[in-house]
Amino acid sequence: MFKTEPSVHMAGEESGAGGNSWSAPVLLEYWNALKRHLWVALAIVAVSVVVGTILTMLMTPQYTATSRIEIAREQANVTNVEGLQRENTTPNLEFYQTQYSLLNARSLAERVERRLRLATNNSFFEAHGVTPAGEGFLGGSGATLSVDSMRSRQRQAVGLLLDHLSISPVRGSALVDVEYTSSSPAISQLVAKTWVSEFAQQSMDRRFSSTADARVYLESRLQGLRERLEQSERDLVNYAARQGIVRLSEVQSNEGRTQTTQTLASSNLDQINKVLVQAVSERTAAESRLRAARSPGSTALAMQNQSLNILRQRRAEANAKYQDLLVHFEPEYAEAQAAREQISALDRAIVSEEKRVRDAYLADFEAAQQREGELRARVAQLLGELDAESRSSIQYNIYQREVDTNRQLYDSLLQRYKEIGVAGVGTNNISVVDPAPLPGSPSSPKLLLNLVLALLAGAALAAITIFVLENLDESLREPSQVATKLDVPLLGAIPVVDDDALENMNDPKSILSEAYMTVRTNLSFSTDHGVPKTIALTSTSPAEGKSTSAYSLARVLGRTSGSVVLVDVDMRRPILASRLGLESKRGVSNFLAGDDDWQQLVQETGAPNVYFVAAGPTPPSASELLSGERLALFVEHLASRFDHVILDSPPMLGLSDAPLIATVVEGVVYVIEADRTAVRASQAAIQRLRESRAHILGVLLTKYGAKQSGYGYGYGYGYGYGRDKADGGAQD
Repeated sequence: MFKTEPSVHMAGEESGAGGNSWSAPVLLEYWNALKRHLWVALAIVAVSVVVGTILTMLMTPQYTATSRIEIAREQANVTNVEGLQRENTTPNLEFYQTQYSLLNARSLAERVERRLRLATNNSFFEAHGVTPAGEGFLGGSGATLSVDSMRSRQRQAVGLLLDHLSISPVRGSALVDVEYTSSSPAISQLVAKTWVSEFAQQSMDRRFSSTADARVYLESRLQGLRERLEQSERDLVNYAARQGIVRLSEVQSNEGRTQTTQTLASSNLDQINKVLVQAVSERTAAESRLRAARSPGSTALAMQNQSLNILRQRRAEANAKYQDLLVHFEPEYAEAQAAREQISALDRAIVSEEKRVRDAYLADFEAAQQREGELRARVAQLLGELDAESRSSIQYNIYQREVDTNRQLYDSLLQRYKEIGVAGVGTNNISVVDPAPLPGSPSSPKLLLNLVLALLAGAALAAITIFVLENLDESLREPSQVATKLDVPLLGAIPVVDDDALENMNDPKSILSEAYMTVRTNLSFSTDHGVPKTIALTSTSPAEGKSTSAYSLARVLGRTSGSVVLVDVDMRRPILASRLGLESKRGVSNFLAGDDDWQQLVQETGAPNVYFVAAGPTPPSASELLSGERLALFVEHLASRFDHVILDSPPMLGLSDAPLIATVVEGVVYVIEADRTAVRASQAAIQRLRESRAHILGVLLTKYGAKQSGYGYGYGYGYGYGRDKADGGAQD
């Protein structure tokens, strides 16, 4: 825990501008600020709670009726025909956000108002604590309203409906709670029920309305597409007739495109080409037979002609007979000659038959060749016709695609036209789960909730107030602020005590004595020779504990460092003599005025080794007396007799006394009251001392409430104190 009295090490570190000082945690600073303004915070919170309680008691009870509905993501479709609006085309979040907006739409509020005739229902306005707009309301069944008044009431009723309606989706489901609040349970129930029923009906009306609009649109589109389809078909047929394109077969692709697979020209070409192939084959065969027949010694004729085979067989038999006769007879033998003539006759017959067969093969070849030529000419002619037809088919296909496109559009729109006629038969995707029951107890005001809110509001207001007060407070609240804000080392923090500070100093073991003992210890390290021999104490303004600190420091030095003389040089407002019960007729002013008998001015205080010199009579101009050389001479005389000289100087603000006194002493102790003196004033006063070339030994923080600021007090072994008082302790 932070010690209020700085150690020797702390005093040395904080003497420079760049010294490191301990800083309290932020939360601890907030807690300390709360403790400093605790009563203000408690008062603000108490007032807030009281105001919240009174306002709660004055509130009119409100009743909330709740209807629960289910909004299905996709509606049940009896006809299995897709409607105009596909529910699954949008994400769930977008779909349900749209439904919530429709539930809270002004158009729905207007439907409810018209359904319940709320503009003429005086009870409805009374349930909301408002006066109906317009003039001429007579009440009862004979109520009459002007057109402008009725419109004003309708707008007012719609605004009330929207203001008191609440839409609460049930998390993680398709359920939605529709809540309506008013001071009348019956009206809340009626509006909540009517609201969900009108919402469901509005959804159906919107679907049927969109269907009717679509049918009108489709009818006009179908008429135009029908005419376009008929015209495109006429253009196609006329073009085909002009170009001589005869289609024999067509197919429909999966995309609905018509493709011509065969025309008359392509069919003719295909058939002629087949015949040509056959003619080529026949010509080749005839040519092969002819070539074989023309080959010398060819056996093809014999193999292919039965007559030749018979003739050759007979010649072979005749030749065999002739050879047999030559064995037995001479060639001139009659039978041999007859056999030889028979062979010659058979040879002539064979040659004649071979010639006949070759001529037949030649005739067949020439016929086949001629037929092939004719077919090739016909194929060439058909190829020309097909080529012309192919070139014409480009424009033909353009007409065909236009026909297909128009037919597809026409067929799809015709099918859609038929479907939307029954699409509205689908059931509504809005269903009422729980109709609103009659509220049995008011939903507001809730006393406990309002008290909690009032408590929170009071706490927030108290926090804001404390924040403002803390930021407006320029005083030093913590010992750690001295070095950072004043650039002066801290000599010690003097705690607040609840009894007289001078009497408290009589006890060496008191908290006050221990605090000033710490100051004495730190002073001993402020110079190279220990505690300064001559010290002046001053402050920013009166009543900061300067005089009490001067006396207390003198008591501590008297117990530990020898004889001490306490000199009251505050000749404008001297208080030490009266508080110590000593004479004040003669004192410092007498010596400064020319009386050289300074030893007669010293008085005993009753405390060991502590002596006192009063301020003396009040002079007309204290600053003129202090500006001479007599003050330095007086301090020199006292220092020659006593071990330490302590001067109780006037405050700094508005006076020139303290800077004059600071020039004749070894060092100045600057006294600042905690939580009182503004930092800017202390900075200005310290700057004046520095400009006068005074040696500032350090700052003494008086009337410090350690517990209130969140710090303990005591030495390293630690002991605390209690009973702090904001206005107690050291006084001037």
